[in-house]
Amino acid sequence: MSDAEIREVTSDADRRDVFPILVQLRDHLDEESYFELLEEMRAEGYRLFARFVDDEPVAVAGVTIATNFYLGRHAYVYDLVTTAEERSNGHGERLLEFVHEWAAENDCDAVELESGLWRDDAHRFYTDRMGYEKYCYSFVYDLS
Repeated sequence: MSDAEIREVTSDADRRDVFPILVQLRDHLDEESYFELLEEMRAEGYRLFARFVDDEPVAVAGVTIATNFYLGRHAYVYDLVTTAEERSNGHGERLLEFVHEWAAENDCDAVELESGLWRDDAHRFYTDRMGYEKYCYSFVYDLS
């Protein structure tokens, strides 16, 4: 039986090891921009968690805690991805359940995330399997 655990990604070696997984979701990143942005995001409270099987990362979640008028104190999941080879094996579900527990332990009232309009499989996972509610659209205005 495989040994699985979820832990925060804090070492440079682990950050480097999870990059190939994260880039499957954020394919515009190269390793240099990943490390630069990660440092800035960490300074803003971003936490990176990964599910490891036999000490190899298979899924990654990037989360912050925020407060706003409509959700109060909540965890916001910026990134959630399982490596292509390990999808549909429950790793994303276990990792998101971990985020729910972590958020509750950190006095959050909710967990929020966004997903691209084209990601139908992810939407079914969030709503049908994980119990998330679709409640709004997100908009972006490009300043570049």
